[in-house]
Amino acid sequence: QVQLVESGGGLVQPGGSLRLSCAASGFMRNYYSIGWFRQAPGKEREGVSCISSSDGSTRYADSVKGRFTISRDNAKNTVYLQMDSLKPEDTAVYYCARGSINRCGSSWDFPELFGFWGQGTQVTVSS
Repeated sequence: QVQLVESGGGLVQPGGSLRLSCAASGFMRNYYSIGWFRQAPGKEREGVSCISSSDGSTRYADSVKGRFTISRDNAKNTVYLQMDSLKPEDTAVYYCARGSINRCGSSWDFPELFGFWGQGTQVTVSS
């Protein structure tokens, strides 16, 4: 069955870095995009980034552009989210999810378009 397992979260000081991993299994990786979302307490789940399986193109939320980088290792069936220059407002539970098509379209940040989700990993940015 489809499985997505996130790891790499933790506590980091402002300005620090973390790398999240999303290990995927149970589906043909070339057919589906992978997205990263986050949800802070009392807030809606929001799209952070997405990577297409068709051509490796990427999308980012404006709030993380220039600080976060999404990438994939096809040999390991793993998608990464490198997070640099972290801010307290980045504090949230981060989820990876499988999209329904092989590219990140204009609606890439709509959680409703992602059918399978990991369990999430907590990221806390605090001094």
